[in-house]
Amino acid sequence: MIPDRNDFFREVTLRISSSLNITEALRSLFGYLERFMPIDTIGLHRVDMNRQVIFSVAEITRTSELRLVQENNPMIRVDTEFWDLVRETRQNQSLVTVYNDARDLPAPVRQCFPQLETRSVIVLHLSIKYEPIGGLTLSTEGRGKYREQHVELLECVKEPIALAMSNAWRYHELERLRDQLAEDHRALSMEIERAAGVQVVGADFGLSQVMDMVRRVAPLASPVLLLGETGAGKEVIANAIHLSSGRSGMPMLRVQCGAIPETLLDSELFGHEKGAFTGALTRKRGRFERAHGGTIFLDEIGELSGDAQVKLLRVLQDGEFERVGGTETLNTDVRVIAATHRNLAQMVQQGRFREDLFYRLNVFPIQIPPLRMRRMDIAPLVHYFVERKAREMHLDRVPTVNSETISRLCEYDWPGNVRELQNVVERAIILGRGTTLEFPDLEIPTAAKTASEPVTRHSQTTIRSLDDVMADHIRQTLTATSGRIAGPGGAAERLNINPGTLRSRMKKLGITITRRPERNYTPATDHTQ
Repeated sequence: MIPDRNDFFREVTLRISSSLNITEALRSLFGYLERFMPIDTIGLHRVDMNRQVIFSVAEITRTSELRLVQENNPMIRVDTEFWDLVRETRQNQSLVTVYNDARDLPAPVRQCFPQLETRSVIVLHLSIKYEPIGGLTLSTEGRGKYREQHVELLECVKEPIALAMSNAWRYHELERLRDQLAEDHRALSMEIERAAGVQVVGADFGLSQVMDMVRRVAPLASPVLLLGETGAGKEVIANAIHLSSGRSGMPMLRVQCGAIPETLLDSELFGHEKGAFTGALTRKRGRFERAHGGTIFLDEIGELSGDAQVKLLRVLQDGEFERVGGTETLNTDVRVIAATHRNLAQMVQQGRFREDLFYRLNVFPIQIPPLRMRRMDIAPLVHYFVERKAREMHLDRVPTVNSETISRLCEYDWPGNVRELQNVVERAIILGRGTTLEFPDLEIPTAAKTASEPVTRHSQTTIRSLDDVMADHIRQTLTATSGRIAGPGGAAERLNINPGTLRSRMKKLGITITRRPERNYTPATDHTQ
C-alpha cells in the first residue's frame, strides 16, 4: 500500500518530533513505517567527518530490543575510501541508498555487522546545510525487499528526520554535560568539605566555641557576621556554615568587596542590562541572582559603597533588587554571610557605614580569634599545611617537623595569622632539601615584637584601659572648645558624635564641666556618683 505523500510527510514528522528522547521517537516511527514497507530493524547513526567515526545513536527491533550507544563508544571506525563514498553520495544529491544484497555494503559495515549478509538494507542519508550528520537505516530479513516506491517515501521525509536527529542529539549532549557538571559540583563540594568543612583544623581546640556557634546557626537562614583579623580564617568558617546548611547543594558565591572597583560593584552584585553603561554589550546576571537558593559570602563588607549598602539592605529586608539600568524587580532567596576585620560599630558612629544595614548583618556575629590566641592549633595546622603542600607539589615523601621546631613556631605571634603560617610552611618546603623542615628565617621582627609585647607579655598594670584613654581624649577636646559640647565648633562636632551621646559618655566616665571663666576653664573629674 502506498500512502498519500502529504499524509506520510505529516505523520512521519509528528512521530519523529514527538519526543526529545530519540529512542521513544524512533519507536513511534517504527510502528508507522512498518505499515508501508518491510522492516524489522530501524536505527539512527551519527557521523563524525573529522574523526572518521560512525556512532550508533539508537536502534529499535521488532522484538523491542533497545540499544543506545554513547558517543565516547564508537561503533565503526572507517577508512578514507568509505568517506570518499559519502562525499560522492552527497555531491550526487543521492538521499537514499538501497542494498538489496548485503554484499554490496561498504566493507567496514560488513565487518562490523556480519548478521546483515542475509538482509536487505536501505539507508536515508541525513545532512543539514549539505553537511552529513548521519543516517536512518532500515533492514529486513531476505534479499531484494526494497523497491523504488520505498526510496521515494524516505526521500520526502529527509528534512524533518535530519532536524529531529540533530535536535535530539544536542539535547542528549546537554543532558550529558548537565550530568557531568553535577558530578563535578559534587566532587568539588566534597573537596571543599574535606578541606574547609567538617574538618576545620582546630575545631576541637582553639575554634571549638566558634564551631559550636556554626552548628547552631548553619540550619537557619539568618545572616551571619564573621569578625576577625585578616588571615584568621573567616572564609573557612563561611564554607563550614554553608556546607552544614540545607543550602549545601546550591552554589556559594564569594564577593571580595574591597577588590572590585566601586563603579563596578553594583553590576557585580546585582547584574546589569544591555546598554546600561559603556561596555555593557549583553545582559549580565549578578552574584545575588546567580546564588539564588544558595549562599553569598561578602568578604570585607566594610568596603561597600554607600549606594551598594542601600541596595544590599533592600535585598536583606525584602529579597528584591534591580539590575543596573533595569526597571524589573527581581526576587532572590540568598543566605548572606558577611565578614570584616574592621570595627563596623565605629564606622557607624563615624557615618561611614549604614546603621540599619549594620543591625541587619549583626544578627549572629561570630568572633574568630587570631592565631596567637589559640596557639594549641599551630601544631595541627603545620602538619595539615605540610601534607597539603607536599601533595600539591607532587613530592615523593611528606617532610616532617620535629617537636623543637613546633615549639619555636608556637612562640611566634603570627601577626598574619593562619595565612602567614601557610606561606611560611610553603616557603620552608620549597627551600628545604631534606626530609625534616626547618624555619631558620623565622625571627620575631623588632616592630612586630614592639607591637605584640604590650598585649602578650606586659603585665596588666602597664596597660591603660580603653575608658582611661577615652576620658583623656574627651577632656582634651573639651579644653580645646572651652567646655562647649554642642553647636558649631563644639566638642561633639570635633569628635564626630551626637551631643547627647557625648553627654552620656561623659556621665559614664565621670567627666563634668566646672563652671569657670572660659580662659581659666579646665575639665574636671567628678568623683561623686
